[in-house]
Amino acid sequence: MRCQDLHQFGQKLVRRRLLEPTEDSESPTAPLNTLKLVAFGVASTLGAGVYILVGEVAMFIAGPAIVISFLVAAVSSVLSGLCYAEFGTRVSWTGSAYLYSYISMGELWAFITAWNLILSYVIGSGSVARAWSIAFGSLIGNHIFQALEGTFSPYMPYYLAKYPDFVALSLVLLLTGVLVLGARESVLVGKISTGINLLVLSFIILSGFIKGDLHNWKLTEQDYTLNTSESGDIYSLGPLGSGGFVPFYYDGILHGAALCFYSFVGFDDIVTKGEKAPNPHRSIPISIMSTVFICFLAYFGVSATLTLMVPYYQIQPDSPFPQAFVHVGWGPARYVVAVGILCFLLYRLQSSLFPVPQVIQEMAEDGLLFRGLSRTHACTKTPIMATMSSGILAGIMALLFEFSNLVDLMSIGHLLVYSLVAFFVLVLRYQPDWNLSKNEKTEDKIQMKPLVKENPLDSEPEAGSSKTLKILWLPISSIPTQKSAQIVYGCAFLLVLLLIVLSLILAQWPSQVFSGDPVLTTVAVLLLLLITGVTVIIWRQPQDPSSLPFRAPALPVLPLVSIFVNIYLMMQTTSGTWALFGIWNAIGFLIYFGYGIRHSLAGNNHQQPPATSLHLPDS
Repeated sequence: MRCQDLHQFGQKLVRRRLLEPTEDSESPTAPLNTLKLVAFGVASTLGAGVYILVGEVAMFIAGPAIVISFLVAAVSSVLSGLCYAEFGTRVSWTGSAYLYSYISMGELWAFITAWNLILSYVIGSGSVARAWSIAFGSLIGNHIFQALEGTFSPYMPYYLAKYPDFVALSLVLLLTGVLVLGARESVLVGKISTGINLLVLSFIILSGFIKGDLHNWKLTEQDYTLNTSESGDIYSLGPLGSGGFVPFYYDGILHGAALCFYSFVGFDDIVTKGEKAPNPHRSIPISIMSTVFICFLAYFGVSATLTLMVPYYQIQPDSPFPQAFVHVGWGPARYVVAVGILCFLLYRLQSSLFPVPQVIQEMAEDGLLFRGLSRTHACTKTPIMATMSSGILAGIMALLFEFSNLVDLMSIGHLLVYSLVAFFVLVLRYQPDWNLSKNEKTEDKIQMKPLVKENPLDSEPEAGSSKTLKILWLPISSIPTQKSAQIVYGCAFLLVLLLIVLSLILAQWPSQVFSGDPVLTTVAVLLLLLITGVTVIIWRQPQDPSSLPFRAPALPVLPLVSIFVNIYLMMQTTSGTWALFGIWNAIGFLIYFGYGIRHSLAGNNHQQPPATSLHLPDS
């Protein structure tokens, strides 16, 4: 009886949502060509990281090697983007990773994905508000924040900000109120904001070519001592490290990459426009890679400009670019740059608040979150409770946490979501007859096939361990079967565990591993051999031959490399970030197992004849 109860409980965790496209999703829409998708992706991706994050990473973490940190973050984004393109285009009329996960992998996976997307979106809004507050405070001389720091600093715990940022809180609450009243994103305002952003970035990069000095990439201890004696205040300078181009070594580059990944979040929005692309199998992957490349060039340009204009240990992290123009003698330019940054960040904050209520509303309508969160205003059709709750949470995060802590937390949330997407792509490709866009006419709805299904070839009895080992290397069928699907699923889980252990070792003891420590090096080599062997087993299994709008290349290697890079970057974040991340997910599991699993709409549909269809809210 206990085994039966356990089996039923497991079935609840992997039950899928039954969907059919709404009339809106089937209606013709204006097509988006590749150029328009790239423009949309760039506008969604270029954000606060380019103006505030660059200064802190360059000064304290990576030095001039921040340009390499951005390169590592860009490579991770490309790998994740290719996986996201296949996963997203499987069902072109959905619009979020939450729905993709729900209809393909099951309820628990969908909840984890959406819960961490909510975290990332909320933290993203809070970080942009904090960035706007920092830029505004620097423009007016930091008088407000010096007073706040003097008043509250002695009473603030070490894991929170030095002072509560009431300016950021007020800004978030104000814009949340505007959204509650029914405000919508303006295409015109978005274009104007993006134009201002590109003008400011172009001006900064051109200024770097004119006023930059290559010697600032080769600084020594003598330069540091000279700057200290000239300033008369050693506390105004950041750490020197070892000097040169890579002052904080390999660890600094990787920690910087984990933070810089924050700057690339947003390229996945391209996939939500897949139903408007005439050739998604071509335009979506090209758009994602082009967006990441363009953003990398922008980030490379501004970070190189900053570190060439100002010695990295003299950068002002709270206001890097306006102060850089003061440093090179272009004082009036600081006001032009600061005003442009404030205008752009204000729009980014408003646009970053839009997706959160939609995800919360979708989960509440599905019964995974409290039903009251799906309440909408009768006139404006705005999800009031979802908007207010997400806005208040974002405001609290902006009030209490430093910008760098928010960036760390947002990066780890998105890295987890992208790792889950890569895992889903790996598993789904090897499932029998898996076509998420297939229209089952007999039921007049779209319904997911089971994760694995019965196949006549699987009815043969197994002849011991030797036959099992033979199946691992020589599958009995050229198309996926129940047995091959189970093999891939188990091997994929094992690979994730091995990659986590390997990433932890490389992140915590890199010098010992590469210097030949007998224990750690041996463990790392054994892990690599195991990972290679299990990957070969997956590679030998048959893939689903059915056509897809887009197929990520080089399976199973590409998703596994993406997962490894993402996990490795997650390991670069601080223990405090992991603690907050763990608390957030613990709260999520309490909500799901205490409420969602019993009130899930998918569970009700499994218990009753599926006579009604579900409406898909726009994402």
